[in-house]
Amino acid sequence: MSRVRPVPGGRAVEVEPERVHGWVTRFAERHGPVDVRVDGNVVITAADGATATFVTRGGTTLDEVVEKLAEPRRVGLVLVRLGGHSVGVAFGDRVEVSATDRKQVHGRIRAGGWSQQRFARRREGQARVALRAAADDVARVLVPRLAELDGVVLGGDRQALDVLRDDRRLAGVFTRAEDRVLDVPEPRRAVLDEAARRARCVEIVIQDTRATRPGVDRMDGGEGA
Repeated sequence: MSRVRPVPGGRAVEVEPERVHGWVTRFAERHGPVDVRVDGNVVITAADGATATFVTRGGTTLDEVVEKLAEPRRVGLVLVRLGGHSVGVAFGDRVEVSATDRKQVHGRIRAGGWSQQRFARRREGQARVALRAAADDVARVLVPRLAELDGVVLGGDRQALDVLRDDRRLAGVFTRAEDRVLDVPEPRRAVLDEAARRARCVEIVIQDTRATRPGVDRMDGGEGA
């Protein structure tokens, strides 16, 4: 089953490069004949007005674009959630080097008064330690290898990633980062391996002209299959 997430004005689906041709065929079957334009992005416009868009990595025709997308890349992976992180370098879908760590960060409490303030200060301190450890691992694992990377894929909590983004040591990492942020659970090595597989995928943004109807526009049985 392909992963689907909502985006402004539509939805985005992750599709393995080898399945893009089949995906486009099913899109045309669902929405009518399509016009394909390649100009930095691939923009597919169907007869009913629905569009599907994805970023290219070279090529002037759909066949050339798909061929380029299927070529193995070496990417940096940065997965961060409050209290845990996993960082690595993957070639294709295989992680070559990684660092994973977890630090205790207490959850929020609703009790009031002085005890709550003390707890909040402790939690903030734990969060700082955890995010500093994440930044240190990114600096250690990815920064020395930036010249080898074809790109960087982020995942996890956007607020935690924004804290890392402010670390001057990591400026080059975030300059190379793709716009998408993978939704991931608490980062562990197995989660990093899955992120490497997902990083290969093409994210196709679909904007439909009609409301999605259960059983008709389900992505897992149609365009996302």
